[in-house]
Amino acid sequence: MNTLYLPELLYLDGVFQSDAGLLVDEAGVVVDAGVGIKSGDANVVRMPGKAILPGLVNVHSHSFQRLIRGMAESRASSGVDFWSWRGRMYQAATALSPEDLYDVSRMVFLEMAFSGITTVGEFHYLHNQPDGTPYDDPNLLGKTVWEAAQSVGIHLVLLRTAYLRSGHRLERDPGQIRFFETASQFLVNIAALKRDRPEIPLGVAPHSIRAVPIDDVVPIVDWARTESLPIHMHVSEQVAENEACLSEWGITPFSLLHQHGILGPDFVAVHATHLSDFEVVYLTESHSQVCACPTTERNLGDGILSADKLVSHGIPISFGTDSQAQIDLFEDARELDYHLRLRDRKRAILDRLNGQPMARMLFECATAHGAKALNRNGGDFKPGSDADFTAFDLRDPSIAGTGPEHLLSAIVFGIDRSAVTDVFVNGRAVIQNRLHPQQEEIVSRYVDLSGRVWRASTS
Repeated sequence: MNTLYLPELLYLDGVFQSDAGLLVDEAGVVVDAGVGIKSGDANVVRMPGKAILPGLVNVHSHSFQRLIRGMAESRASSGVDFWSWRGRMYQAATALSPEDLYDVSRMVFLEMAFSGITTVGEFHYLHNQPDGTPYDDPNLLGKTVWEAAQSVGIHLVLLRTAYLRSGHRLERDPGQIRFFETASQFLVNIAALKRDRPEIPLGVAPHSIRAVPIDDVVPIVDWARTESLPIHMHVSEQVAENEACLSEWGITPFSLLHQHGILGPDFVAVHATHLSDFEVVYLTESHSQVCACPTTERNLGDGILSADKLVSHGIPISFGTDSQAQIDLFEDARELDYHLRLRDRKRAILDRLNGQPMARMLFECATAHGAKALNRNGGDFKPGSDADFTAFDLRDPSIAGTGPEHLLSAIVFGIDRSAVTDVFVNGRAVIQNRLHPQQEEIVSRYVDLSGRVWRASTS
């Protein structure tokens, strides 16, 4: 039987509509949305005092890094920049058993669900045992993360990551031994995963030019394109990364990728914080995409994405929580413009650069653009889309009193996570009345894990 959801307000085609409903079939797919939908024999769920919007899509996540939140905010423990911060991250990476990874992943996915995220792209490079030897099943940890998302109830696209070296002319970093495979091993392992577990949505992720030489990126990308999989890659996150690429190849990362035909509509450049004007042209001409991670980029001191240039050129931007320093895609959305305001000492830099009000544009980055980046059917309420949606309390203190004409702006620029009351994935309630059925168990297991990991690191 179909289900008709009747909120006080439904977000559709850029506006909030009253007396509108969302009709969902038994498979969790949108049948229809809008004003005047008849219930027929559908089950009717009335949601007074609530607004329904499409679920948020988190394109770039390293789930295990949730473990270092608050543990790397001192120069004494993690140094002064991204490169020294990695030492703290490696401590977490080397400490986790498969069971531990399951627990930390469930914790991070639970937190995502509470923030309205219904889909996550997991940029997964934790492959080996703590001593660097492969598991009997080299895809064990990838399957573990996917199963954690299934347990919580959100969609996960496993962006299986190739990580071949520590860098140009660098010895292997012992902190990275759980990441390493050869290019041939990577291709064998991801092909086996695709064959044996077809229910797991996949993408291919050469980690970066730093970690994967271009001669190995090419066959990995070629394989991905024969399989019609999305391709994600860290690109130009750090100035030192660009300098290393210049030293090794004589050109910058984006230029190198352009030269070898890597860019394209299926390619998502993560971060892209150090772009030149001609590299923006490469992205535009190739119809490539960019995933920004503003809360992580400010936390790590990466730099400021020239989002105004990307938006002006029509380059799709999506968002990722990356290091899990903060899980709030609306914060990522607003910071995309706020960082530019600090740079230019002006306001509303991104407003109407693409002809849209800024709030609508940023919301599409957090939903429809994210779905496109992960090759998912969703991010909106079009018939045939996955019925992934979030209900917000219109009387929550962060948005109370805002009329429909300004509600989206209030949500994008001011909402608090406390406003999220219900989250549905494929029409099934994951969060209901601000509660998740496994919340107590997930949090308790994570608390035990975190205490054990960090006690061991200081003993």
